[in-house]
Amino acid sequence: MTEDVRRVAKLIEERNRIDAALSACIRRPATTGHLGDWIAARILGIALEPQANASIDGRLPDGRTVTIRWYPKRENILDLKEEGGPEVYLVLTGPKSDAGSSVGTARPLVIDAVYLFEAKDVMDDLRARGRKIGTASSVREELWAAAEIYPQPHSLLNEDQRELLALFSHRP
Repeated sequence: MTEDVRRVAKLIEERNRIDAALSACIRRPATTGHLGDWIAARILGIALEPQANASIDGRLPDGRTVTIRWYPKRENILDLKEEGGPEVYLVLTGPKSDAGSSVGTARPLVIDAVYLFEAKDVMDDLRARGRKIGTASSVREELWAAAEIYPQPHSLLNEDQRELLALFSHRP
């Protein structure tokens, strides 16, 4: 047991060095949220808000307000803000996964797919089904399929953007 603790301590030390290097690049703490914001801004041309605690994350090149989410696994849930939220949600996800126990699994930071949801459409659907709007809102599979802009070809992404997103794709 002591060896396990020593190994975990060493790995956390290594992770802290990597997080510090990532933080130096993105100029914010190396959390999934900040990393996702930075990646989306750099690849998709999103103008981020100067303050990380703003009610929206930024604006798309077409001027629409956006909140960016990065979920290491896609479990068909989405954190939504009913009041004062964005016009669209840009969601980066890892592999599709059913909700269940996380025992014996890992959540690598990968981007296997990107989705662009119209906030009003998602919330209208949730209200029509009597579902809650907020943290971990359950979004129907059909809405995920309709919102996908990567890896499926989509007019919103050019080939360079697709290649850059592929750098973050799932690797076995």
